Amino acid sequence: MGRMSSATLPQVPAAAGVYPITVRWSDMDAYAHVNNVQYLRFFEEARVYAFKDWFGQDRDLIDEGMLVVSQAIDYLVPMEYAYAPARVAVWCTGNGAASFDLGYAVAGPEGDDTVYARGRVTLVAYDLAGQRPRRLGDAEREALARVSGPAPRLRGDREAARREGAHA
Repeated sequence: MGRMSSATLPQVPAAAGVYPITVRWSDMDAYAHVNNVQYLRFFEEARVYAFKDWFGQDRDLIDEGMLVVSQAIDYLVPMEYAYAPARVAVWCTGNGAASFDLGYAVAGPEGDDTVYARGRVTLVAYDLAGQRPRRLGDAEREALARVSGPAPRLRGDREAARREGAHA
């Protein structure tokens, strides 16, 4: 799967990987647009391709153990079916000892720079044999640093800030 340019996508860092993801007819709902749950599948597919680009073809971080522990998404505009693949941008927005955060933007096919959804996902590196989180290695941290950028702002961020301000 080839990496595409993020140059024309609004609020997507230049370091992001952008991957063409096929929108299937079965992804549509009764309102004739992509069903909201499918966006998380788009995130997952882009993440699989990104991990191969970021961590190398000889290493499968997913088989080594990687768990999604949190997801947040804003649906911005309904996406209608198109024969050309959508573009999904993914980049690292931060990391901890065993976890890291990814930012996402789902855009239309080449020529349609509308961002239909934005999201964030937190993943934890996981030792499958030991059944516990594991620390990220230096090579993993370096790879994530190469594709880092600011986290996408989501509606929930504004709501949380407003609630915190009310309680201060």
